Parts: sequence; structure tokens; C-alpha cells
Amino acid sequence: MEEKPEFSTSSSNFLYPRHPYCGKFTPEYLVFNANLQEFAQRVNYISGLQTGGKLSPEEAYGQIKLLWKQLKRTKKELNIPNSDR
Repeated sequence: MEEKPEFSTSSSNFLYPRHPYCGKFTPEYLVFNANLQEFAQRVNYISGLQTGGKLSPEEAYGQIKLLWKQLKRTKKELNIPNSDR
């Protein structure tokens, strides 16, 4: 069996960084944190594409708005309460 090159793992970690969850542990919070990290990563890519001229500001805004709605829906489905701040 052939091993995957180390470059594949390191490039994956570079392109899709994940950080350990350090907050109050519940399965819902853990899932939401993973979704939040995915949201942040995608917003970063969209911002880069818009800055590089590959997306118009309107397209970038529309994509980010859609991602935000998905994140809000996930939060609601997981019954994550709003903070009291």
C-alpha cells in the first residue's frame, strides 16, 4: 500500500485550517464551531477572489449573504441560544 506524501497533509492543513474547540462542550456547540470555521474559511476565499478581480463585489456579497443565512439556520436548528452580551 502506497503512503500519501506528507505534502498532501500539510497543504490540506494550510488550505483548510482547523482549530480545536475550547469552549463549553456540548455536541451542538462542537458542530456549530465546525460550521463557523467552515463559514470563516469560505468568506476568506470569497474575499480573496473579489480582491483579485475574479468576483464582482455584488457576487461576493451575494455568496457571503447566502453563507450567513446557512450559518444562522444551522444555529437555529442546533438550538444554540443567543448570548446575553
